[in-house]
Amino acid sequence: MSHPLLNERELDFLLYELLDTEALLQRPRYQEHSREVFKATLETARTVAERYFANHNAKGDANEPSFDGDKVHLIPETQEAWDAFAEAGFLAAHYDFEDGGMQLPEIVLRASMAYFSAANIASTGYPFLSIGAANLIQSFGTEEQKSRFLPPMQEGRFAGTMALTEPGQGSALADIKTIARPAEDGSYRLFGQKMFISGGDQSLTENIVHMVLAKIEGAPAGVNGISLFICPKVLVNEDGSLGERNDVALAGLLHKMGYRNTTSTVLNFGEQDGAVGYLIGEPHKGLQCMFQMMNEARIGVGMGAAVLGYQGFTYSLDYARQRPQGRLPSNKDPESKQVSLIEHADVRRMLLAQKAYAEGSLAMCLFASSLFEDSHTADTEEKRRDAYLLLDLITPMVKSWPSKYGLKANELAIQILGGSGYIREYPVEQYYRDNRLNPIHEGAEAIHGLDILGRKVIMKRGAGFRLFNEAVQQTLQQAKDSELCHEFAAPLSEALNTLNRVTETLVGKLKEDPDTTLANATIYLDLFGRVFAAWLWLQQALKAAEGLDTQCGDSDRDYYLGKLQAARYYIQWELPEIGAQAELLMQFNSVPLDMQDAWF
Repeated sequence: MSHPLLNERELDFLLYELLDTEALLQRPRYQEHSREVFKATLETARTVAERYFANHNAKGDANEPSFDGDKVHLIPETQEAWDAFAEAGFLAAHYDFEDGGMQLPEIVLRASMAYFSAANIASTGYPFLSIGAANLIQSFGTEEQKSRFLPPMQEGRFAGTMALTEPGQGSALADIKTIARPAEDGSYRLFGQKMFISGGDQSLTENIVHMVLAKIEGAPAGVNGISLFICPKVLVNEDGSLGERNDVALAGLLHKMGYRNTTSTVLNFGEQDGAVGYLIGEPHKGLQCMFQMMNEARIGVGMGAAVLGYQGFTYSLDYARQRPQGRLPSNKDPESKQVSLIEHADVRRMLLAQKAYAEGSLAMCLFASSLFEDSHTADTEEKRRDAYLLLDLITPMVKSWPSKYGLKANELAIQILGGSGYIREYPVEQYYRDNRLNPIHEGAEAIHGLDILGRKVIMKRGAGFRLFNEAVQQTLQQAKDSELCHEFAAPLSEALNTLNRVTETLVGKLKEDPDTTLANATIYLDLFGRVFAAWLWLQQALKAAEGLDTQCGDSDRDYYLGKLQAARYYIQWELPEIGAQAELLMQFNSVPLDMQDAWF
């Protein structure tokens, strides 16, 4: 069964109809580009992804990386994929021309990355993390640090990682134990252990640049004592040549249920005299710097979850169209021809749910990338500030909603394939295993629930939350004037009012009783995410309605009608579930909070 990575019509709709990416060409930074340049970039990404990444997705899953005590071994196709990615220029694509890049907009880069993640989420992990680590150095490094580390990272000779988690501390970064001791030459010596470090060791590059969180000796307790360090696997001399091996040792590889071709490592820093590290940014303010890479990674994790959900959706859709099984309930003739699976209403329900989750997730992630772009290149300071505030608010949902519902899409894909769905001869079981890591990657759901309710909705006196309300209200007004979309306006308006009431109630008690208020923060995160997704689906429906008003052909007409039906499904079937969630939240239901350890 031939299976494209992504639907190009879908990507064009999201980029140019929903998000108007072509308007970026009016901004000074992109005036040398054109829509044809964007298209060629995406075509290059698709070609490289199909040729060098998709070819070993299953092989990398079946043949995990191994460590012989000296070197990590990967299947050779992984090296070919890394080299092809670097040679195509994607490691530096978003940098300015004078810095060796293609000056590519963020949203075009992330749409390109979607092809690689769809082809092989595990092998894409290496460049994905390397881009984030290089961006961190670009934003906060000294000129000397930039000149020493960025060129080889952009060329693909060095890779990058983020080293946050420790064996005794997962998401509780305030309690990390890794220590940094000042050295006479202005550098530091790091001592500690990091765990679950994706790409922490590999045989693809001549060096790996670890971005490490640690506490300088004598630093304040808590997050205000965390600093950020560049810690290369191999030391780099002033002339750019490689020096001696740094005191960073691979303690072992971890074996995951998915993403198997991305090494997951335990790293020991300072088994001997201490790993040489270079402070990046100000002392004790490392977490503020690292949040750039963390938030970038959160959007990237959301995108990975979205495309894995999309892969399962399109595969199960093709399967349902081709596989004959059973007859409609109205047909009592056992000798009549069987119908395709897609003729059964319950199969169409599962496909429609997958479409709503997968396409909604793609829209969510690309919308976030467009806000990132606007926060840097919009034409006024006010627009840049508003884009940043709105992006900051929605990032917890952009990470968590696709991770939750992309996975649900994969579960439904397995269900549609039946017994074939859970055997390895079919790819949907791997999509599910790969995607199951994403609700944990870059913070479990509860972390993002605490973040959005405990911090984001009240930050800047609720400025981001007000911007969200204003944006939804604008879309609602457009929907009320649309013949095809006015039916969606009232349910979303009611849902927005519910979100506002719940938020006001919870925030009102936050200072008085944070434990009770935040006990059900994950439910609040899901409620908010449903409203956010419904808003994006209404925007897609409005653009589909506009498309139907034009002289579109049969294929476009079917495409737009499918968009409207998916919006109808989501708003009528999925959005109403916030009612029960709101009731629990506004009652400050304490059943889980009141449960005692001994009662289990």
